[in-house]
Amino acid sequence: MTIRLLWRAAFWTLVLVTVWLSLVPVHQLPTDFHFWDKAQHALGFAALAVLGRRAYPAHLRVLVFGLLLFGAGIECAQWLTGWRQGDWADWLADCIGLAAGILGHQTLGKPGRDSH
Repeated sequence: MTIRLLWRAAFWTLVLVTVWLSLVPVHQLPTDFHFWDKAQHALGFAALAVLGRRAYPAHLRVLVFGLLLFGAGIECAQWLTGWRQGDWADWLADCIGLAAGILGHQTLGKPGRDSH
């Protein structure tokens, strides 16, 4: 398995974990996940951004647009569940985390160098 495939597997695994953590009732979440909600959103989307850049280095615009829609979709889906609450401020935290992850990776990472 190549490095790129491992990055892609990690990215899509985190996408699925994010969906699960975002949509299960709050009382079913592990207690380790009960810290400041906005920080969770920012950290989660920063991680998605970094993994996404490593997995798809040639597709920055698609990645950013897709993760922006993903964050908005999560908030809409939470609103529809009846047991979670969608919040535009959570989406803003997603956007901040996404920007931080992309900028951090641009500054510290070397996208595209592990093209195996």
